[in-house]
Amino acid sequence: MALIPALIITGIAIVLLTIYGIDVAVSFSSDNGEGFIPLDHKTRGMGLGLPALILPIIAFFIARKDSSKGLGIMIIVAGILIIIGGVVVIGNADPEEAKESGRNVLSETVPLLAAGLIQIGLGAIKIKKS
Repeated sequence: MALIPALIITGIAIVLLTIYGIDVAVSFSSDNGEGFIPLDHKTRGMGLGLPALILPIIAFFIARKDSSKGLGIMIIVAGILIIIGGVVVIGNADPEEAKESGRNVLSETVPLLAAGLIQIGLGAIKIKKS
């Protein structure tokens, strides 16, 4: 019964992650370092990334009694997109800029990678139960 809403909110999460990724890719290729969404990286992460982290987990729990390989695959896709985003952040971090601002990119990214792994695990559980 709750499968349709779970599929919808997981689809929304995947769309948010895709938009976020495209915006970051555009910002890397632009001269001014800005994407097509006129927000700084922190606001963009809170507006697009945070819901995309939470929605698939909510979807798993609201549809925990329904069997669906499709939902499991979608949750895994969301987790993989999150991990790809974390790897891109680590790979593109400027060590000089991080030193100047006092940022530790690795400690900021580890929770993101953990959330992606949790989502992959939940997706695998969903597929196994189906």
